[in-house]
Amino acid sequence: MSAPRLNRSLVLEAATQVADGAGGFTRTWAPLGVLWAELKAGTGREVGAAGTPLARVPYRITVRAAPHGAPSRPVPGQRLREGTRMFHITAVAESGVSARYLTCHTEEEVAP
Repeated sequence: MSAPRLNRSLVLEAATQVADGAGGFTRTWAPLGVLWAELKAGTGREVGAAGTPLARVPYRITVRAAPHGAPSRPVPGQRLREGTRMFHITAVAESGVSARYLTCHTEEEVAP
């Protein structure tokens, strides 16, 4: 296995809940740090959400490994951001025999 080309800078973000003042909560995203990554797109599909068509594209994003529990280790439910592009993390797996990298299975939603 050849080493991945970590040539994209992505911001790792975690969801936080902020009180909205009316007894509910609003979800906001807090940055946790910057990770260098390699992106590989999968096959996209079109889905409908509230009457608006969306394109969902799966991506495999490879980043350097970090110990379990470290804030720099992505987990499902977080997202990676590149400018206005958002990649929602659905699963994370160690990659390769030496586990020096992590593969994040993500989905990007794109409005037409």
